[in-house]
Amino acid sequence: MSPLPEDKRLRFVKQEERPSMSPQLARRVAIVGTLTLAIFAILFFRLWFLQVLSSDQYANAASKNFVRNVEVASARGEILDSSGKILASSQPAYAVEISPPSLPVPLTSSNLAHPPQADAGLYNRLAGVLGISTRRQKCPVGIMTSAGHVQHYVFHISQIACDVVKEYVQLPYATATVATDITPPQLFYLSERQAELPGVSVQKIYQRTYPLNDIAAQVLGSVGRINGTEVKEPEYRGINQNDIVGQSGLEASYNRYLQGIDGANHVKVDALGNFVGYLAQKPPVAGDNLKISLDTNLQNVGQQALQESINSNYPANGGAFLAMNPDNGEVYAMGSLPTYNANIFNGGPISESTYEQLNNAASNYPLINRAIQSVGPTGSTFKPITSTAALESGAWTVSDVFDDTGQYCFSGQCRHNAGMAVDGALDLENALKVSSDDFFYNLGVLTNNPAPDGGALQHWAHLYGIGRKTGIDLADELPGNLPSPKWRTAIDQVELNCEKKHHVPPSEYFQPNVSCGIADGRPWSAGDNENLAVGQGDVQVSPLQLAVAYSAIANGGAIVRPHLGLDVQAPDGTVLRAFNPPKERHLNIDPLYLETIRAGLRAAASQPGGTSADVFQNFPEQVYGKTGTAQYNGQQDYAWYACFVPSSATSKPIVVVVTVEQGGFGAVGAAPVARQILSQWFFGNKGSYVAGSSKTL
Repeated sequence: MSPLPEDKRLRFVKQEERPSMSPQLARRVAIVGTLTLAIFAILFFRLWFLQVLSSDQYANAASKNFVRNVEVASARGEILDSSGKILASSQPAYAVEISPPSLPVPLTSSNLAHPPQADAGLYNRLAGVLGISTRRQKCPVGIMTSAGHVQHYVFHISQIACDVVKEYVQLPYATATVATDITPPQLFYLSERQAELPGVSVQKIYQRTYPLNDIAAQVLGSVGRINGTEVKEPEYRGINQNDIVGQSGLEASYNRYLQGIDGANHVKVDALGNFVGYLAQKPPVAGDNLKISLDTNLQNVGQQALQESINSNYPANGGAFLAMNPDNGEVYAMGSLPTYNANIFNGGPISESTYEQLNNAASNYPLINRAIQSVGPTGSTFKPITSTAALESGAWTVSDVFDDTGQYCFSGQCRHNAGMAVDGALDLENALKVSSDDFFYNLGVLTNNPAPDGGALQHWAHLYGIGRKTGIDLADELPGNLPSPKWRTAIDQVELNCEKKHHVPPSEYFQPNVSCGIADGRPWSAGDNENLAVGQGDVQVSPLQLAVAYSAIANGGAIVRPHLGLDVQAPDGTVLRAFNPPKERHLNIDPLYLETIRAGLRAAASQPGGTSADVFQNFPEQVYGKTGTAQYNGQQDYAWYACFVPSSATSKPIVVVVTVEQGGFGAVGAAPVARQILSQWFFGNKGSYVAGSSKTL
């Protein structure tokens, strides 16, 4: 065979070197190619979807992410006294707040007791800047269960962590304030490091301040962060869940006027959250001012005089006073001791120990406004009410005479005057003057009635306002109690139900060793009415209720509605709304009866032998007053004094009621306080403290 030509040999060699594609390889290539085309198709479709179909949606979202809404706090309106003096104001400050959902590890119900490491590190760094302890402490927390009950826990976490947790369990999406009124260096440091402290912000706030510190603290009340219950109430509709609202006293009662409207800034930020500029601003609107009837000088003197009485009459440890206009119900002064510095709540949430100190028996409950929230027997200050019932029912007349032999006996039981005094023949006027208990025990028996609602005494006491709220513009007023046969039957049943619940055998019902301490199971008797007639037993009256009753005696029978609010003013002083509540009702008391009762009260404060005459000797104004010495739960007697100077005797009518817990006799513990209040009211100075010597109950 002849050799192939050179060019054919080369072509043959090249053909032998080219590998052939197997079917398997071809299949793989086809699969890979198909997948590649599919991926490119999906990517192309997604790109088309994002840029064409969803372009508006994402452009809008990007715009929103580029803009932040920053709330701007509004100033709360001021509270002014009757002369325009500021009692409560708002001062600008800066607060450090933490948003639980924005923390490095968002706060949830599962990590409350053990903050994640990233959050704990942030808390500690922030604590170092603010000078707050990082030490773990007890953090009591109440968490609402799905069944509506509060489950109490005690966590051991840092102070900042505790503040955040307590706010979270109230409102999970509200910010927690961990510091207020920070210093300028702290403000600058935190403002420059916003990106390094996720969830932490510095906000301008308005801090509530009370220039007079402990003067009328319970009356003015307090403010605080809106809570989980309040955000659901209609009266707080529209208020931001981070806002400060009134929590007690006038701050709460007039919150709708004092509360401002927060503003907002639409802020432009960059991708790191740094401020770039403002897009739009909605300025805040300050709250309106509230002018009240309180006379600051009278209030101050009342607190000083009451404190002097407490200091002078061991073991006295508290009390209250009230001064008001008997014709229209304007409250000139209302005080309660012990008291507290109202500014204690200004720094945000107070510690558990501080709150306990303000609200326990050891400190005698400084938070309580005793003028409206402390009720009990009033002693002989109740006797004008008994006098009205006896006269109006016909059980007694102004000319009837009772022979006071020093004791009064009925149904085999005898009662005695204080100090076993024997007052002899007495008509109603003189019985009020010397405060004869025997005389009024007799009226209690004469007006007794076993009917469910009782007799004339219950009827007229109810009309005077005993056992029901006065309607004052302060929350949490107690209604007290007016005992009657129906009431006694009801509490006996409550006691019985309690004993049944504890499986007490029927043979032992109402026995002292198994009693729940609610009632003793006895039926109503004339003795109950005897006690009521002298302001003892189960009657429960507040100083304000007694002031309303004495106002009716002073003004001719009108039951006024006591109030502190005078008007609401715009920041420029324009009056927007005035408050002048109408009379509640009018008591149709025979003018002769009223004059007889007034004569007895006037004699008691001015004539020899009158129970408070030595306190008001040489006092220039016509004082009508009655002492009261109330026995209460085995303690030393509570001192009471109620008095008035009516419009018939002055152009500045006033009624004053004072009570001193464990202050002893009314003329000794309470009347001297009333004298100094009256002296300040009429003469501009409190004068001397004059204690009486009467030992009459």
